[in-house]
Amino acid sequence: MKTLTGFVAVAALVALAGCNSDLSKNAAPVELVVTNSQTLHTIDLLGGTGCDQNIATVQLQAFTKNKNQISDQTFNQIRITRYRVSYVRIDGGKVVPAPFVRSIDNLLTPNGAASTVSNFQAFEADAINHAPFQALFPNNGGRDPETGRPVVSMDLVLEVFGETLAGERVSGSTRVPVDFIATGRGCF
Repeated sequence: MKTLTGFVAVAALVALAGCNSDLSKNAAPVELVVTNSQTLHTIDLLGGTGCDQNIATVQLQAFTKNKNQISDQTFNQIRITRYRVSYVRIDGGKVVPAPFVRSIDNLLTPNGAASTVSNFQAFEADAINHAPFQALFPNNGGRDPETGRPVVSMDLVLEVFGETLAGERVSGSTRVPVDFIATGRGCF
């Protein structure tokens, strides 16, 4: 598995896309915003040119909900403790890799600079050997059995969880569209 800046991927498995962000819906006095900037749109499971580059940059940022709040922000800092990666097919198929949760540790200051976080894992190490990916390999027919297409399209959903130092839960997420192929032509 190769570690890529901003998000970790199994070699030639994932690409994050977007500049999408979802504000968390919580009672905490701060919001956690998760954004991403896409580098690759299509991942070739057979590798090739461009597959060793960054797939995306993921940034986390905390904002105070009440802009007029002048009090000490110490207890409004957010300790990021874990993330969850899940998948949603956007091509009509239903089979996706299993979701998983990993621990991380990062501290965000409200209204401070965005934090670029590395060491995210986008797939389990053996995901390439399971549905829906294995069907895309030429020796397995080269087509997704659910859609009949040589491409599997899905959103990777990255959910980030934490809590303020005062103990209020916060979360944020970003969705990332990804196309997977197995042609040996590379990632782009």
